[in-house]
Parts: sequence; structure tokens; C-alpha cells
Amino acid sequence: MAQKLLAGKTAIVTGGNSGIGLEAAKVFAERGAQVILAVRNAEKGEAAREAILRDWPEAQIEVMKLDLADLSTVRIFADQFQSRFASLDLLVNNAGVMTPPLSKTKDGFELQFGSNHLGHFALTGLLLPLLLNAPDSRVVTVSSLAHKGASIDFDNLDGSKGYKPMKFYGQSKLANLLFAMELDKRLKAHGFSTKSFACHPGISATNLFKLGNRDAPGFLKKLANRILQPPAMGALPTIYAATEPILNGGEYIGPDGKGQRKGFPALDTPHSSANNKAASEKLWEVSEELTGVKFDFIEQRRA
Repeated sequence: MAQKLLAGKTAIVTGGNSGIGLEAAKVFAERGAQVILAVRNAEKGEAAREAILRDWPEAQIEVMKLDLADLSTVRIFADQFQSRFASLDLLVNNAGVMTPPLSKTKDGFELQFGSNHLGHFALTGLLLPLLLNAPDSRVVTVSSLAHKGASIDFDNLDGSKGYKPMKFYGQSKLANLLFAMELDKRLKAHGFSTKSFACHPGISATNLFKLGNRDAPGFLKKLANRILQPPAMGALPTIYAATEPILNGGEYIGPDGKGQRKGFPALDTPHSSANNKAASEKLWEVSEELTGVKFDFIEQRRA
């Protein structure tokens, strides 16, 4: 029987109905946490919940609707959560979309930047008071190897001046990494115990694996499952960042194998593009402006 190392803790996992998010949610539930699967499709979320309960009948797990491509539902989710909980121990910003055709969120943002980054930025900001109410709480944001060599094109965030799906995916994942690192800096600067981390799964065979806007053929998925890291292994950096006590905050965790593509979790070094202080600060400012969500650290300091 697994030790209930997370007993009494509350965790939110976005996109917790499949892939890496589901595998991480399983471990958190197994270790005794109350887990919220924050998902766009409630039916798929309930199926994931039932699957976890089959293995762990005593698991505390529930489904709440969250569409990161619609900031109004992000606010509704945060309001509903805050009406029931006084604190939050763990927020895993995991959900993501990868290389769709040029598409827009409900609020008019390019879909990958809007969902992968802006939705999670807003969610974290809205839940910040509850995170600060929990001692040693953590925010884990899932980035990707695709951040390497990427840049934030502030003059073309909406794709109106040209759009390449993979380039914009890399931009969104660099934004995830910049946000996670900047969040940790600001938390430390204001003396909070809440820590922020970034992680990546290496190259993992999840349902993000598509050809354009279509699912990859079955034989390719089977091949990927043999060559690439399975979701349960891909989730290990997320779990490590969420639970490892020796981490100080601000670390970037990925697999330890060749090229950080596969293996067990270890400290990784972000690409130099993630060390751009000016881009990081501008991204924060633009994100607050676009989402209307501000991180008022000083006002939220507890007496």
C-alpha cells in the first residue's frame, strides 16, 4: 500500500483526464491528496475519475469544468473553487494544445498561446490567494523541449502576421517556462513560502501526438509508444516537481536520459532563450494586460 504522503493536501491538475495529467493525478490520489481534475470535457473527466477509483477506491477525486481557451470559464472555475476551499496546496498547469491550424480562443487569442500560457497565467493569478494560504504550496507548470530556440514575438502574438503551428507551439511553451521562473522570483521577493517550478516530459507518447489537426494513424501511435516515453514515465518530472522536498523553487525538471528525451526526473537546464530578463518581464506585463488578472503580491501578503 502506498504511503499517504499527500494526505490532507488539495491538488488541481489541469487536463487531468488523459496523458501526463492523468498519470500525475493517479499518483497524487494514491498518495492521499484530494485531487481536482480540471478539464474541458466533463464526460472524459468522469471517465478518468472512474478509472482512478477502480484502482484506488478510497481516492478523493472529483471533476470540475475548466476551458483554458475561455477566460470566463477560468474565472468561474476559480470562483467555484474558492467558494469551497480556503487553501490550495498544489496547482499543476498541465493542459495543452499542440500544433493546430490557426485558431482563436473565445477571447480572440491565438489558441496555443491563449490556452497553454494565458489561461494558466490567469488561473494561477486567480488562485494565488488560496496558494498563499497553504504552507509550502507549489505551482508546477509543464513546458516542453520545444521551448529551445523559441522566442516570444510580441508583435505577432495573434498570428495575424503569419502563423507556423510548431513555431507558435514553441512560443507557448517558452512562455510557460518564463512564467514559471518569473513567478518563483516574485514569490521569493515577497517572502512567500509558495514555490513555482517548470518541468517537461521529454518526448512522450500522449494524445497530443497528431498529424496537423487529425489524430495520427493507429500504426504510428503504436510505433510512438515503443520509441517514445510512455505517459507514466513522462509524468515523473511533474510528480517530482510537485513533491520532492529538497527542491527550493525555480528549478526546471526533465528526464535524465540522452537529450533529456527519456528517463527518470532530474534537474535540467533551460535553453538560453529562457534567460531573457526583458522578455520575461514584458511577457508578465502583457499577460496581465491581456487577461485582466494581476498578481497583487504585496496586497496579498498575510498579516
